[in-house]
Amino acid sequence: MQAPEEFKLPKSLRMVIMGPPGSGKGTQAPRIAEQFCACHLATGDMLRAAVASGSALGKEAKQIMDAGGLVSDEIMVNMIKDNLASNAACRNGFILDGFPRTVVQAEKLDEMLDASRQSLDHAVELVIDDALLVARITGRLVHPASGRSYHRLFNPPQRPMTDDVTGEPLVQRSDDNEQTLAKRLATYHKQTAPVAAYYQRRGVLKQVDAAQSPASVWHTLLAIFAAKQ
Repeated sequence: MQAPEEFKLPKSLRMVIMGPPGSGKGTQAPRIAEQFCACHLATGDMLRAAVASGSALGKEAKQIMDAGGLVSDEIMVNMIKDNLASNAACRNGFILDGFPRTVVQAEKLDEMLDASRQSLDHAVELVIDDALLVARITGRLVHPASGRSYHRLFNPPQRPMTDDVTGEPLVQRSDDNEQTLAKRLATYHKQTAPVAAYYQRRGVLKQVDAAQSPASVWHTLLAIFAAKQ
């Protein structure tokens, strides 16, 4: 989805996107990347790519993960730095998704960007009421073979619990239940509130109402990016 002509957008974009599970990050981040021809650096994808590449950083990360440990902030920041230096998709900027999760990580990211004479344009937080998120997520149904998704309330299949295309059964992800989700949201708020406050102090935090339709959220994001011009 490209930007309407009413928006005069910058040529490049460097940003962090934050939001709880189900807030629409997975919808908006790839759209932003496509709009700006920038790279979408999601933490999990970045780690998997580094391990698959067999790079020194990838090998170090694999060793830690195989031992059940958490990859250090330094390794994550260096992976981001490597992508910015060598990933052609990052020429016009980046959308960081899943990092930073702590204030220390945010500071290390800023230090790395400062060293290369860059800085973040925006830290966007997709904000949505927990009760609405629970309704959104606990209603999700998936067709495992294709990845097609439905929703009991908002996008139901033509026949209950049945994929419209193949007629095969739909499933609910095991972590899409209310109890698990409540824990994930509590962890998210505890982690993210200090990071959002950090970016507020830096003057780059923009909060977006994620209860809107995806099209309205997209329109809001474009207005934020255009205002930076």
